[in-house]
Amino acid sequence: MSALVEFAMFPTDKGESVSAYVSRIMKAFDEKGVEYQLTPMGTIFECDTVEEATKLIDLAYSVLEPDCNRVYTTIKMDIRKGRSGRMKQKIESIQRRLSES
Repeated sequence: MSALVEFAMFPTDKGESVSAYVSRIMKAFDEKGVEYQLTPMGTIFECDTVEEATKLIDLAYSVLEPDCNRVYTTIKMDIRKGRSGRMKQKIESIQRRLSES
């Protein structure tokens, strides 16, 4: 099984620039050895189970919770049985098709 997750999480009570807070989440992922892709609008990662994915979302919140009174989060999941490595495969598939054109 593959749980492909795209999420954004940031405090809404810390002003216009929240990169210092988002980078704390990325540091926590790095320390856990989570492979992720950072985008301008969020972060993408892949897990073997939905439970593992929700634990990582909980980890992200736990690094903001101590000093953030309001946190905004969006989460999208694409859950598929029998597949893995989709974070890279999806991009490679598009790139192959573009090179064929």
